[in-house]
Amino acid sequence: MTPRIVVANLVVRFRMIRREHSAMFFTIAFPVLLVLVFGAIFTRPENMNFDLTVQDLDDSVPSRQLVDALAADGVFRTAPAPPEVDAVQYARTHKLNLLFIIPRGYGDMHSLRLATGDRTASVAMSSIYDPSSTSVTTKLQFLDSIIAAANQRMSGSPPFMTMTKQSILDTQYRFIDFFVPGIIAMAVMTSCLSGALNINAELRQKGILRKLATTPIRPSDWLMSNILYQLALAIISTALILLVSFAVFDVRLRIDGWLPLFIVLEVFTFVGIGMMLTPIAREAESATAAANAVLFPMMFLAGTFFPVEMMPGFLQTVAKGIPLYYINEGLRASMIFVDSMDAARHAAIIAGVAATVFVIGARVTRWGRES
Repeated sequence: MTPRIVVANLVVRFRMIRREHSAMFFTIAFPVLLVLVFGAIFTRPENMNFDLTVQDLDDSVPSRQLVDALAADGVFRTAPAPPEVDAVQYARTHKLNLLFIIPRGYGDMHSLRLATGDRTASVAMSSIYDPSSTSVTTKLQFLDSIIAAANQRMSGSPPFMTMTKQSILDTQYRFIDFFVPGIIAMAVMTSCLSGALNINAELRQKGILRKLATTPIRPSDWLMSNILYQLALAIISTALILLVSFAVFDVRLRIDGWLPLFIVLEVFTFVGIGMMLTPIAREAESATAAANAVLFPMMFLAGTFFPVEMMPGFLQTVAKGIPLYYINEGLRASMIFVDSMDAARHAAIIAGVAATVFVIGARVTRWGRES
């Protein structure tokens, strides 16, 4: 291996990506945008606030107290609906996914229950909802819990069962904390696999690979420059993702020696897979198609965006055969759960995969093969 040639190839690769703005966007900017978008949507779910329209047909002191109770814990932002309108038509016209109705006579029944303790005194509350709304189920659950708490207070008797909750983690984590390691793994995978496939296909299509075979450049120089190039991009992308995550969303992740180890293993893994696919992708267009055919199933089946446990059993089995799954799990084990044993187990698995695919990829890649 000749260091001077390796460095020269590395400089050429960086000059190429500087001129290719789309490559820079998908390699560096796109993962950061994903963190910003998903972080803005899912950060601080404990503070989520829903709109709730209330039609108070009773307009009494107890009914107004109930409306205040609905907004007391900050879950709902209440807004009044005119008592004279048809509730269903009003919900349709104003595109409401949930409208809560306090019926006439609520105040009288409320006062009777408190004054006499008559447990037969009751009132039927009702709600109008849109079942096609993705958030209405959560809103109904919160509404039921508030009504149940109000019933408990009126009964005056302590609850028979209580429940305490204890997290397996020392620190309370949010969705964005679980999401960031997956985005890091996805960004490195996309850059390495697409980069290895596209550059080899482009150079083969232009006849440059065959010409390079006649120069002093050895395959080991070429491979080392590609590895260092992808490793540099992975470090830049990871650093930007972490910088934005810490600065914007105040993520609580542990950064230690496991992170660079998993990045190095992932680079070797997906550069190797890219080289294995090189004989199939003979043109730049087919290289893009081959890369997408591998990237997208891995992204959505390996637990990058949502837990693998949410998938059917047979898909969970498929996920455990995907290299990205072990990188995702290893990164989360080290960065979130601080479980070195679990991180080491996943690192060992992905190291075996990386060695296998890289050796196979290096063997199937030939300088002079252009047909």
